[in-house]
Amino acid sequence: MSKVIRCSLFIIGLVLSLQCLALMLMDKINFGTVVPLFIGLVFIAHAIYWHKILDSLSKNRRLKRLCGALWAGFALWLVSFMLFVMSLVSQIQQNQSYIAQSSANNTLPKLAAIVVLGSGTNDGKPTKTLALRLDTAAKLYQHQPQALLITSGGLSIGHSQSEADIMATYLEDTHQVAAKQILTEAHSTSTAENLAYSKAILAKHGVAVAQPNTPIAIVTSDFHTIRAAAIARRQGYALPITIASPTPLSIRYNAWFREYFAFVSGWLFNEY
Repeated sequence: MSKVIRCSLFIIGLVLSLQCLALMLMDKINFGTVVPLFIGLVFIAHAIYWHKILDSLSKNRRLKRLCGALWAGFALWLVSFMLFVMSLVSQIQQNQSYIAQSSANNTLPKLAAIVVLGSGTNDGKPTKTLALRLDTAAKLYQHQPQALLITSGGLSIGHSQSEADIMATYLEDTHQVAAKQILTEAHSTSTAENLAYSKAILAKHGVAVAQPNTPIAIVTSDFHTIRAAAIARRQGYALPITIASPTPLSIRYNAWFREYFAFVSGWLFNEY
């Protein structure tokens, strides 16, 4: 039995560590890569030093109790994470089904605005994740040209151009959306600010998001839809419609991991 546990810990730890290291080499250093890397290294260490660890625990009851408590806490956290993932996957499937049916039946409400949330840039260009959001927004805008189109994202440290401007340029160059049709919100640094500052821009253009007959499409990645919708409703968006774009497979599971902690953090800080 111990061999099975050791092999399982080693394989899981190795997969976690290698995947996170690969992403970090691509400059994706964030909570979703650093924490899983740490967990992976801990698993590998347990597998390699299994007998030494057991020997130390057998000689120190306090350490044994502490170790047991830590593993129990990890198990409880893992259960909560799996429940979150199940809820997230269900939400993604529902969103995809709703959009597919609405597109097929042409029943999507007439939108007052389309707000595209930022997701990072590299060398003056959108990341793959952000590009997929913009592609999704552009396709939606083709069918809803009456909607105000807002790109939302501020100026990152070390960058000379705001994320919103880079997003607008991508829409112009890739999807031939005229610059005059794009409103840019170039000051936000979080989802809450994305939506708050975009709300102010919409108000200046006569769109009151608190009105129940004012549907606002919020385009974001599939893993981000639950939190984005919750924040929007808390900020007074009466009819937010989250439009999910796919997440690249290479970062999908790390994005889910990071989103779990972001969701908990948002709840603690009363964002929704």
